[in-house]
Amino acid sequence: MSEKNDTFDPFDPTGMFKHMRDTNMDAWSKMMIQCVNTDAYAKANAAMLDAWLTASSPFQKAMQKAMTQALAKLQMPSREDIIRLAERLTNIEMRLDDLDAKLDAVQRAGGKAACPGT
Repeated sequence: MSEKNDTFDPFDPTGMFKHMRDTNMDAWSKMMIQCVNTDAYAKANAAMLDAWLTASSPFQKAMQKAMTQALAKLQMPSREDIIRLAERLTNIEMRLDDLDAKLDAVQRAGGKAACPGT
């Protein structure tokens, strides 16, 4: 049912246009694949992307500064505040893990009787 019938149907008014479209799309597809798979295209694309990133850097810095000021005026945390909080929470979690490991070591060493309720 899904077979493609390439025979010309004189009663199909759009058949010729569909065939022309399919042929054109196949030709463009093959040409673009050959163009994109070249080293010159990769180098040109890399140069264009590098130029765009270099040009957009001042705008990104200005936007980041404006966003930080806006968040400060709204008394909301900035990205740096969230990062600092995450680092502190990670540090607390690591210390709790260390304390838990030490407590387990003490309990295994015979301090089980010294800890009531466990």
